[in-house]
Amino acid sequence: MLRFTLLGPVQLIVDGEPLTGIAPRHRAVLAYLLLNSGRVISIERLIDAMWGYDQPDTARSQIHASITALRKVLRGAGAVQLLQTRSGGYVAQPEPGQVDAQEFTELVAAGELREALDLWSGEAVEDVHAQYVSGVRELWHDRRLSAYERLVEAELAAGRHGDLLDELAAQVVADPLREKLTGHLVLALHRAGRQADALAAARSYRTALADEQGLDPGHAFTELERAVLADDPALRLAGAAQPAEPPQPAVARRSFLPYDIPDFSGRTAELERLVGEHHGPVVTIDGMAGIGKTTLAVHVAHRLAARYPDGRLFIDLRAHTAGREPVDAAAALEALLRQLGVPADRIPVTLGERSALWRAELADRRVLAVLDNALDADHVRPLLPGHSDTLVLVTSRRRLVALDGAQALSVDVLGDQDAAGLFERIVGERARDEPEAVGEVLRLCGHLPLAIRISAARLQHRPRWTVSYLADRLRDHRRLLDGVSAAFALSYEQLDEAEQRMFRLFGLAPGRDIDPYGAAALAGIAEEEAEELLEGLLDAHMLLQLEPGRYTFHDLLREHARSMAEDDGTVPVLQLLTYYLHRSRAAVDRLFPDSLSHREGIPQPTTPIPPIRDAEQAITWLDAERGNIIATAVHGPEICVGMLALALRPYLDRQAHHDDALTLQTLALQRARKLGHAHRDFEVQALSDLAWTCWRLGEYERAEEHAHLALEACEEPYERARALLTLGNVALRRRQDKEAEQYLTQALDLTRIGADTWGEAHVLGILALVLDRAGRPRDARRHLDVALALHRKVGNPAGEAVILNHIGVVLRHQGELAQARIRHERAAALYRELGNTADEAAALNGLAEAAGDPARAVEEHADALALALATRNRPEQARAHDGLARAHLGLGHSEHAGEHGRLALGLYEELGVPEAEEIRTFLISDCRAAGVEGGLPSVERHAISPAAG
Repeated sequence: MLRFTLLGPVQLIVDGEPLTGIAPRHRAVLAYLLLNSGRVISIERLIDAMWGYDQPDTARSQIHASITALRKVLRGAGAVQLLQTRSGGYVAQPEPGQVDAQEFTELVAAGELREALDLWSGEAVEDVHAQYVSGVRELWHDRRLSAYERLVEAELAAGRHGDLLDELAAQVVADPLREKLTGHLVLALHRAGRQADALAAARSYRTALADEQGLDPGHAFTELERAVLADDPALRLAGAAQPAEPPQPAVARRSFLPYDIPDFSGRTAELERLVGEHHGPVVTIDGMAGIGKTTLAVHVAHRLAARYPDGRLFIDLRAHTAGREPVDAAAALEALLRQLGVPADRIPVTLGERSALWRAELADRRVLAVLDNALDADHVRPLLPGHSDTLVLVTSRRRLVALDGAQALSVDVLGDQDAAGLFERIVGERARDEPEAVGEVLRLCGHLPLAIRISAARLQHRPRWTVSYLADRLRDHRRLLDGVSAAFALSYEQLDEAEQRMFRLFGLAPGRDIDPYGAAALAGIAEEEAEELLEGLLDAHMLLQLEPGRYTFHDLLREHARSMAEDDGTVPVLQLLTYYLHRSRAAVDRLFPDSLSHREGIPQPTTPIPPIRDAEQAITWLDAERGNIIATAVHGPEICVGMLALALRPYLDRQAHHDDALTLQTLALQRARKLGHAHRDFEVQALSDLAWTCWRLGEYERAEEHAHLALEACEEPYERARALLTLGNVALRRRQDKEAEQYLTQALDLTRIGADTWGEAHVLGILALVLDRAGRPRDARRHLDVALALHRKVGNPAGEAVILNHIGVVLRHQGELAQARIRHERAAALYRELGNTADEAAALNGLAEAAGDPARAVEEHADALALALATRNRPEQARAHDGLARAHLGLGHSEHAGEHGRLALGLYEELGVPEAEEIRTFLISDCRAAGVEGGLPSVERHAISPAAG
């Protein structure tokens, strides 16, 4: 028997005896592959996992050597197929029960917690040294503790608190800052009649938390401590009744289910089981690619629609979509909540909060949700409902055995009768005339629904073909193409030459989908011809259409198309990237006409580009294509992408797509450096862009680093001014006013030398804030008035909003609150018109700071916080929390004041700005005073005492 241990020393055990002599690096590679069982791991990812940024020159050869050595060991242990080579790298395929980490996950899911914990023999991957190890150990340590906490919770509920005490106390000593664990110990001690010891344990945790992190325990722990002190009867085993949750409002009838094909055939047993009344709230449908999982799930969802009047939802999680990362749980929850009708401003940022909101929204509703193409149990676990009448159908290529309480349905290939029924429904009379030939076609298709459907559709549109002729053609390709590939090859062969070329070229496109304009650019043809070809491919079931006007592949067909395009070269994708450049420039010009001069360096297209009618079409096109553009830049030809970064810069910035901006700008920098001195200007541009994006994200050290590099590399006034403006902004945030004024004065001179009115207006606006803080409000107002006039002169409404916001700040400092609010309201209205939610948060924070009324300030800061969270605007998040803390204290809500104050403190410390000391002082002095007077509870003040700070 072969077994691998990862929950302790990494070992390969054969018949109960560990194999010796496996080199440390080889064990590190083996452990990483086993931890990612079933996933193809590229050699680049293995190198990164082993060494991170500090990789040796021999990294690739060391990985190859490790794989070779491991294969030799596995071959000797009788596990030849465990480590396999795939086109994208390597994959470990252990059998069930061979890896202790997988067994632990399965046992935890089954509720066999003690058996799961007994598998551990030390730290995870205890004797392995590699870059990835620390993160893995932390993750698995947390999983182990979570399982132990669940075990303790069950034991406490069963009244076995006395048996737990010694073991639980030892665990708390090992992890003294684990709040839930300490809470279990406090409760166990209390139930054992040791109230004094319980309170002592609580005090020890409180002290440790304050000393280590400067924080107070959470609300639940504080309530437990209070209950122990009062000997609350609710702590007894019988428990206390919980107040009923208020009913949730009904949601409008919503259906996002894809089209239900009219020729659905077979699956009688599966339908009886799925449509029956006695399944649980979660049903998983697993099986191989092309087996018809999605088709079955969608058909069942339509059949059951009447039972779920509150919504029928659908999302493709893309776990097995070639060339695409799976949709993470947080993004999936955002999409599902929007489908459910939850407004965007109510959707929180973190995964945990989104998951909690999802469960709350479903609590009293009857909703059906299809989660298609899931990676594994962890991928969908945050998407599952709590106690609800909701039904969730999950499809995956993998068995989701780790989903607690889920009912699993494994879908096999179609039986003879069902397969023949599907074929006959599509083909008609010819199928009934040649039953033996039909059987041969089905055999050649492997009874796989996708293969049957493609072959039958082709026969349907070839009236002179017989089924026997179709079978002969499939048979001729058996040696070259196996299984479903035979059907793909036949379908491809029957396309005309232009359709074949479009099919191959689309396989080269790195993006998720394409529209006719993009396809035309890819193939170098007219848009009308491209659309006709796409529609032909759609009719032949070689493409899918998930939304009008956009085309995509099924997973297998994308891989098939890609494999056939090896001889088509890189020119088509270069043409697509060129199209993306010029169409992006046209769209951005519509949205940002004030900055047309910044994009004058982009040459005009040599072929006509479809016009962008208006701003609405521009933003719609950019939003739809953004992911495709970034993917094509990253995975397409290794050319300079500086012009593309320049074209997209204002759009990515205003819409707060900062992650995409960082990806594109970093790529532009790498490519420019690689391509040499001729691309020096794009290197400087990329450095300035990265500096600005990092500043927007509150990553001030990185912003400074990139800006200084830009200054060192460039003498051109425009880019130097941009870099100096970023440095001035960073210095302003850090209250380094002297440095800020120096940077900004230099930037102002450069904008005037370069006749850059747009840049001059921006610099004047920031310089005014420096002057205002220096006690020169008249000079500040004079700068702001000039800046406002310049922005209006060039037609820059976003810049106008910025200056109005700054004027509001200056007026507030002068005590003119009413006038300040007028400016902030105008700024907020402009930002809303522009769809600029990231900067609207700043206007709303300014509005709240000039409120003069704590109740109004709470409302406006809360609105600002929601926008800042949605756009990952950390500086405005901190500012909103700061304002909420002070406003809540003004209303006597000391607990809320303390909560927001601590959140502001954490953010300010991350940002490295002086406001951290101010909010710390607020927490220590103002909140302490409120606590003495009945505001902030005294138990919460310890974490912010001077000793703790």
